[in-house]
Amino acid sequence: MSTSALQRIHIPITGLTCAGCVRRATSALTSVNGVSEVSVNLATASAEFSLSDNTLLPTVTSALQQAGYPTRLEQIELQIANMHCASCVSKIEKSVLALPGVLKATVNLASNTLQLTRIAGLAGDRALLKAIAAAGYQGKVQSAENTDLAQEQQQAQQRLSRQFWLALLLSLPVFVLEMGSHLLPGLAQWLQHVLPSPYNGLLQFVLTSVVLLGPGRHFFTTGIPNLWRLSPDMNSLVALGTLAAWSYSSVVLFLPALLPVGSQHLYFESAVVIVTLILLGRWLEGRARGQTGAAIQRLLGLQVKTVRIKRDDDFQDLPINELQTEMQFLVRPGERIAADAEVVSGESWVDEAMLSGEPMPVAKAAGAKVTAGTVNGEQGSLICRATAVGEQTVLAQIVRLVQQAQSSRLPIQALVDKVTAVFVPVVLAIALLTALLWLWLGSEQAVSFALVNAVAVLIIACPCAMGLATPVSIMVGTGRAAELGILFRQGDALQQLQQIKLVAFDKTGTLTAGKMQLTDVHCADGVTKEQVLALVAGVEQHAEHPLAQALLAAAKHAKVQPLAATEFKALTGFGVSAQIEAQPVLLGSAALLDKQQISVSRFEQQATACRAAGKTVIYLAYNGQLFALLAIADQLRADSKDAVRQLQQAGLRVVMVSGDNQHTANAVAAELGITDVRAEVLPADKQAVVQALQREFGKVAFVGDGINDAPALAAADVGIAIGSGTDIAIDAADVVLQRSEVKAVYRALGLSRAVMRNIKQNLFWAFAYNIVLIPVAAGLLYPVAGILLAPGLAAAAMAMSSVFVLTNALRLRRFR
Repeated sequence: MSTSALQRIHIPITGLTCAGCVRRATSALTSVNGVSEVSVNLATASAEFSLSDNTLLPTVTSALQQAGYPTRLEQIELQIANMHCASCVSKIEKSVLALPGVLKATVNLASNTLQLTRIAGLAGDRALLKAIAAAGYQGKVQSAENTDLAQEQQQAQQRLSRQFWLALLLSLPVFVLEMGSHLLPGLAQWLQHVLPSPYNGLLQFVLTSVVLLGPGRHFFTTGIPNLWRLSPDMNSLVALGTLAAWSYSSVVLFLPALLPVGSQHLYFESAVVIVTLILLGRWLEGRARGQTGAAIQRLLGLQVKTVRIKRDDDFQDLPINELQTEMQFLVRPGERIAADAEVVSGESWVDEAMLSGEPMPVAKAAGAKVTAGTVNGEQGSLICRATAVGEQTVLAQIVRLVQQAQSSRLPIQALVDKVTAVFVPVVLAIALLTALLWLWLGSEQAVSFALVNAVAVLIIACPCAMGLATPVSIMVGTGRAAELGILFRQGDALQQLQQIKLVAFDKTGTLTAGKMQLTDVHCADGVTKEQVLALVAGVEQHAEHPLAQALLAAAKHAKVQPLAATEFKALTGFGVSAQIEAQPVLLGSAALLDKQQISVSRFEQQATACRAAGKTVIYLAYNGQLFALLAIADQLRADSKDAVRQLQQAGLRVVMVSGDNQHTANAVAAELGITDVRAEVLPADKQAVVQALQREFGKVAFVGDGINDAPALAAADVGIAIGSGTDIAIDAADVVLQRSEVKAVYRALGLSRAVMRNIKQNLFWAFAYNIVLIPVAAGLLYPVAGILLAPGLAAAAMAMSSVFVLTNALRLRRFR
């Protein structure tokens, strides 16, 4: 919403360091038409300017962003009550977007939430709530820690349940009085004897009025004001339909002379059946919606409410919000850990399945890291020092990522937005046209037919199904993804991922473990593996390079004690030398041993095989004799081969990108079954490789470890980062895989395809339902088949349409 008067706007600006910055920021602001009287203040890091139209603020922020001085933005989430259809979504978004400072607003009908982006200092909470109230809804600012969403949803369900059962109790007599004679022979005569016509009609009038003013009151208190605002929604359609049936029947009952004799029929039962069935549909819909958010509720359920905090020399049970970083707290056996922390004392085993997916607990002792939401085993208590609390914990970040993904709007939603913007007005026009056409036909029952068919059109039209089609599938799909350890940082990655033609993998740390390991030990005659490990561990026990660490880890795993070494020397480019038990030891390349006239030919065949497999070959000589050949390599992850095979079988091209030499890269790729290898690629050049693949093959997903792959992850159409359970804040990635499983890439792709297929099914149903049944409700089949759709059946169809969409989306919970 624009305004003709100039507004004075004050916004924060980041990145200002000098007068030159001030000039460039000022220039960026004045370049926007409609901005004047600009003043940029370096001391306060802010800008003040006059604005002719507040809708220009997104342009202002874009200009500052491009100039390198972005304004500070805030994300806020509000809970919205009384939403029922896509028209509600459109109205709320328009109302908050009209506020100065709101740059983006996305309403999620499935979760009843509003996610918006605002400029810091503008569009305060009070203004947001006021705008939402003016649109006819109730808003509530919510945070992940103090909003008991599950309890609110439960209370709403209980309220709907009471309204439905009351409406059903009052509606049954009306239905029996009016329609019972069609179902049971002789009932009409009995009713006429017990309850003569005037009293029959009066009883229906009273009961129907109670239903409309009681359980059905919400349709009128919400729908009629929206109608007056010229922004009708589904409640307006229901209110008009039931009010038309009630008003017409009241005229027949009290002023029959105003209507033709052939049109004097009561339709009180239509009004009460409509209200009752729509309340039933909303109750069933609410139950289904509760299930769509089950994943978030399970995550929130991992957060503890109280914690035993150390105060003086004692531990006290206190609310979780009193725990601060650096405070110590006690975790007893079987309890959930309250915050991300470091163990100070105690030993136990912790179940970290919520992060890693691994069923086996992990041993924890002093110095170990623990994560909020994980469960302490029964072995012992832990005293921990909090390192991250509240919204800074890994668990809170996971919840926030899932909520953001669930609230996202996919490109496929654009068509729905265009249709729902005009849907209700078009339905009103069709209902009016239907009434006029039936009146124009001029039969004896023209007035009755006009009423019945117009009401049926109003009631059967369902913008709810269209509004729910996309968000509920996203909500269930991203929730299921979180349960599988797949976090969609960007919601539109769901749609992008199913369009991918090629998957490019970084080798080190992605397809491989990213850690050098000893893979082969070939010993000379009379030499044991334990002797070899004792010698190499003795030589390398104080070294830090990766090859040395691999040898030391192998000795430790084999429980071999290193021998004492002296006179250690690093021979750059060749290896190392030392003295053990007064005898010389050489550990390194063949060239190192050749310099000492020690032949390595006896291991030539083994060395050739190891090098062909991309492994690093090291020789060990002791006391002038060749003792062993050792091979070290970065081992493939256990599931890498299966992951590559699954992707290839799904019709995707798989490429491996590596900084290794061509020979080593080809060896690893051959083991994986990858034929397209881009080797000797420096980290800084990976982005260019991704861009080249995009030009050649189309949409590309790049999979990396998120450490030195940020440019490539950002350049790809979908960037996928493999984390380690707690590594979820990888900004460059669109998707984060928590559990370090390469096969999760295929699972994410499959989930993306399943979600998009589900959305298309929902949209097909939502559009087909309205396209087919609205003409039927208007009476299109009457001339050829004599069929008219009763308003009660229209209400049942409308109520079930949303339930169908929700039930279809819930199938995604079974995705494996």
